[in-house]
Amino acid sequence: MNDFKIILFLCNWGPHTAFQTLQDNGSEIPTEVSMMIPCTGRISKSLLFKAFEMGADGVLLLGCKPGTCRYGSGTATARENTEDTREIIGLLGLGKERLRHVTFLPDESDLLLKFLNDFCNQIRSLGPSPMALIRMPESEIVSRESLAEIVSYHDAFACQDCGKCASACPLALIGKPFSPRELVNSIIAGDMDSLSVNKDIWSCLTCGLCYDRCPSAVNFPEFIRDIRHVIRKNGGNAHEAHGGFFQSLMRTMTSPGLKTERWNWLPQDVAVDSKSKILFFGGCSPYFDIFFRNHLGVETLNILMDSLRLLNFFDIKPALLQDERCCGHDLLWSGDKDNFLKLASMNVESIHNLGIEEVITACPECYRTLAHDYPKHGIKLNFKVTHIYELLEREISKGAIDFKKINKKITFQDSCRLNWLEAPADLPRKLIRRLKPSSFREMQNNGKSAICCGNCAWTGCDAFSKALQVKRLRQAHATESDLLVTACPKCQIHLRCAMEDPFLGKELNMEMIDLTGIIAKTIYWE
Repeated sequence: MNDFKIILFLCNWGPHTAFQTLQDNGSEIPTEVSMMIPCTGRISKSLLFKAFEMGADGVLLLGCKPGTCRYGSGTATARENTEDTREIIGLLGLGKERLRHVTFLPDESDLLLKFLNDFCNQIRSLGPSPMALIRMPESEIVSRESLAEIVSYHDAFACQDCGKCASACPLALIGKPFSPRELVNSIIAGDMDSLSVNKDIWSCLTCGLCYDRCPSAVNFPEFIRDIRHVIRKNGGNAHEAHGGFFQSLMRTMTSPGLKTERWNWLPQDVAVDSKSKILFFGGCSPYFDIFFRNHLGVETLNILMDSLRLLNFFDIKPALLQDERCCGHDLLWSGDKDNFLKLASMNVESIHNLGIEEVITACPECYRTLAHDYPKHGIKLNFKVTHIYELLEREISKGAIDFKKINKKITFQDSCRLNWLEAPADLPRKLIRRLKPSSFREMQNNGKSAICCGNCAWTGCDAFSKALQVKRLRQAHATESDLLVTACPKCQIHLRCAMEDPFLGKELNMEMIDLTGIIAKTIYWE
């Protein structure tokens, strides 16, 4: 049965001794098993998931018994990472049973052999993984003509070298040696192999402040996005955060055989209708919450539940895309345009097959990607895309709606992706002004001057990202507010990460809630 592939991560202490005993005794170890020998506590969620992305049908993590780990916390860490990854591959439709974490003592070789045989039999009964082997495109040398096309398309030659981009860039202002104009000049000069280009290209937050300030209207974020694609094609390192876990997750969603189960968590009090012409597109919050639950404890899934309850409040029972995949935002902005296009085509085909006339989403990145990036990349839509803020403002404006008082002083963190799109940019503040908090005070940098939460598309996270998050949270505290209202799940994740700082955590800590959440908790019919 060599057609099956099982990856065995084997701890180099107790379990390795038991496994070596099997080898010394000439035991018949299943031939499907390929072994790697690390400390299992060092096997991150990204490595566990990467094994499936590279074609594994099953993955085993065999570690030391609790209390026998030579590194102290290895067993507990391995258990947490395995449980989190099992939950994620369960949502993905791969099946939790394909990943196991088990512990063994050095003298338990017989138990180890029995377990290996039982697990291999289980994988045989499940069949091959529905996840297609994701092959990254082979590196190719990008011609100067291709670069010239990108430079010309984005009119980068119009750069006046005035420096307004660098004077507005949040990273430059926080102290990072980063300059959009210098990066543009280096690329125009063809200096693509320089260390500065290959490093700085991944540092850009693509937040849009430089584009807003540029007197020549050079769209630097989209220019960076397309250059990243070139660098990836050329075999460049994407500087992905969290070991590239989220990029791996999104690439695997291009597998046609996957039948995702991402809506199994839906509460019974939320009403949906499979025949509705309105569809709610959820985004990746279910995966985020599982991945970060043991570190940050974020609850971005509440954004989806509150959004659906708000739709129900206005007598809208939306359809859900049962095989919904990631919109592809992070792949597009981290340079993997090929797999982005695959996801886009699959999502649009599924939505068209349901006869959907309108797609509603609460995620700013999903909104921008569906409404703007899909059509820009040749994906034709036969449906309207609406951000939930647009729907809420429209429905609330009809009257007979009021809000309960909130005994909180609030401030607001802008979403970069909404902030630079004309239609929804002003909607968050319109909705906030309808609420009844104790007070609403803006941060020092707000609206078109708002500061990014410190990261985009899970790339380039570093000490300067953290410094930017610290600066933003200090601005929030300077308003004397006790509740930070956000408009994007990633803002909650990245700002919560800064609050976990062992030295500054108490100073930075602040309650956060998404705007949909505070509306859902206070809205009522008059």
